[in-house]
Amino acid sequence: MISGTCQAWVRRGATIALFLSATAPAEAEDAKESPAIDWQSLVLRATGSGPPDVNALNPAQARLGAEKAARADALKILMTEVQTVSITASRTVGDEMASEETRGKVEAILRGFKVAAKRYYSDMGIELDVEVGLAPLGDLFAQSPPPEPTKPKTPKFTGIVFDARKLKVAPALLPRVLDDSAEVVYSIGTLSATARKTAGVCGYFRRLEDALKDPRVADKPLVIKVVKAEGSDIVISREQRKKLADSSAVLADGRVIIVGEPDEAHKLR
Repeated sequence: MISGTCQAWVRRGATIALFLSATAPAEAEDAKESPAIDWQSLVLRATGSGPPDVNALNPAQARLGAEKAARADALKILMTEVQTVSITASRTVGDEMASEETRGKVEAILRGFKVAAKRYYSDMGIELDVEVGLAPLGDLFAQSPPPEPTKPKTPKFTGIVFDARKLKVAPALLPRVLDDSAEVVYSIGTLSATARKTAGVCGYFRRLEDALKDPRVADKPLVIKVVKAEGSDIVISREQRKKLADSSAVLADGRVIIVGEPDEAHKLR
């Protein structure tokens, strides 16, 4: 037998949809934020919305259905937004998602999103702010295997900041640092297997003072001057490269930041 409370909720079911159309959109519109790529933290963010289940027998069930719908909406938005993420200056995640196999792998990564915030509404609807790290995507699209583990030297520095101020840099998942003889100094191939999936190659900042305060490079970062930027790749001199001689452990951990001006096709937060 259905309790009086449940019967009352069932009778209300027919009116919830009308109430939803009159109330929820206005509330949601005020709170909703646009999806964004955060190149500083290498995080993709989105907001998913979920209406209550009008066929639910009680408020708790309605809210549960709303959260399920919001999660599905957030994933859908992430799948759209991730297509604009640059792998290199000339290659995007969307380009690679033409393959169904790759699309499935990308979706599997995005399904691991974390819920950063929840907003509940009086009609039992809900919004979820979600975020997912981009480092696993870089690992997915990397062509080089992680290096064999070696016993690293004790580093003199806690992180590396590549100073490319006044140069146009394209933020990407797989940037490279080259020297002026075109030899690769640092790339995803430098990272340990763990760092490839957690840290990513680097974070991006516009201001040097902000980069120097970031926990990624800790309290004793080494600043390396960049002489040229070519899309998502940056170039340092051989003299500057010598300063990295004892920094293999730092580079393997991905404790790296690039400071520069975004090119016309990209934005830094």
